[in-house]
Amino acid sequence: MRYEPLNSVGSVPHSKNNRPKADDVVKQIGPDHFQNWRQASQARENIESGKAHYNDPYPVPPAKKHTPSNLLQCHRKLFYRKENAPAEKGLPEGILWQGTRFEEDIALPYLRDTVSTEELFVTNSLYVDFEVTGDDETLQLTGSTDPVVVDREGDPILPTEIKTKKSVEHVTEPNEHHKAQLHAYLVGLSKKYDTNLSRGVLIYGSRESFDIKVFDVEFDQAFWEQTVVEWAAEHTEYRLNSQLPPAEPRFGWECNFCAYQNRCGKSEKPFSDLGVHGFVPQTEYPKEQVVDYLEAHSDAKLTPTLAATYLILAKAYGTTDWKCTACGEQYPFDKVDWEGHLDEPPFCSKCGQQNGIRVPLTGSVQSLESANKAEESD
Repeated sequence: MRYEPLNSVGSVPHSKNNRPKADDVVKQIGPDHFQNWRQASQARENIESGKAHYNDPYPVPPAKKHTPSNLLQCHRKLFYRKENAPAEKGLPEGILWQGTRFEEDIALPYLRDTVSTEELFVTNSLYVDFEVTGDDETLQLTGSTDPVVVDREGDPILPTEIKTKKSVEHVTEPNEHHKAQLHAYLVGLSKKYDTNLSRGVLIYGSRESFDIKVFDVEFDQAFWEQTVVEWAAEHTEYRLNSQLPPAEPRFGWECNFCAYQNRCGKSEKPFSDLGVHGFVPQTEYPKEQVVDYLEAHSDAKLTPTLAATYLILAKAYGTTDWKCTACGEQYPFDKVDWEGHLDEPPFCSKCGQQNGIRVPLTGSVQSLESANKAEESD
C-alpha cells in the first residue's frame, strides 16, 4: 500500500493540486519566528523540568547576597542587573551554550577519564552557601561549582573552574575575576566540608580548536580578604544605600560588552548616570527584555523608539511622549511623523518655527528623572 502523508490538519492526504509549495514553507522560516520558537521551547523546558519560576522576572536579590561568578565585575553593571534595569542587549546565549557544552561534553568526560581511580571521582558540581565578614557586614555567597575531584566519601579534593574563550593561544595567566570565583569555591567548600582546600585548577578551552590551557591556582589569603571580600562589601554598600556606583569598571573590556552602555553614559547617546527604572530613549531593546520589564512594572511605558518597533506592545502598555532636547516641548507619539531610523530622529517643530534651528526629539526621560530623584531621597 502506498504511503500518503497527512496534511497539517492530520486527516486528509494532500492531492497534487493542493499540495504545499516550497514558497509557503520558506515563508514560515525566519528570525522572528525562530526567536519566538526558542523562547517558547525554553519556557516549556523550564516547566517540564520543575523550574517554572525561571520564566518569571528575576527577583531583586538581597543587597548582602553575592554569587562567585559576579565577583570583581563592574559595580555599576551589576547594580543595574541586580536591580532589574532592562538590558539593552540580550545575553550572549550562543557563547553560554558553547560553554555549557564544552564543560559537560568535553571537559567533564576528560577529567573523569584522566584522574578517576578507585579512590578518586569527579562530580559535575557542588553547591556552596556560606558567609564572610567584610566592613562589619555579614555577606552571603552562594553558587554551584564546576566539576570537583572528590574522594570516595564525596569530600572535595580539587575544585575546577572551566571557561571558554574564542582562542587560548595568548592566554598566559588566569583572569582575575575567574581567580576570585575559584577562591570563593575554595572557601565555601572548605567551610561546608570542614576541610582546608588550598588549590584549584582553572581550565580555559578554545571554542575554535578545543585546545586548553590549565592553571594551578594556589589560595591567596591576602587576595581573598583585601580584594575579593572588600569588593563584595563595597558593592553591598552601594545596594544598601541605593547609590548608583561610579562608572569605573575594574577591567577596561567590560564596557565593550556591557548591556547598559546607553543608560550608563558609555555611548554616544545624550544620556548618562541614569537610574534603574524605565527604558532609555533612542535605544533599541530585545523584545524579550521589553516584555519582561513591562510585565514586572505596571506603570511602565514604551519609548517612541520602542513603540515604532513593537506596535502591539505600544497599544497594550502605552507610550511616553517625544521631548525636545532644547526647549523641552513634548509631543504625543502618534502626532510625530518618523520613519523609525535611529540615526534620523524627528525634529522639534517649535524650535524650527521660532529660530530655524533643527533640534532632534528624543523620548521623554521624565520617568527616568523621577526614578532617580526617588532613589536619591530614599
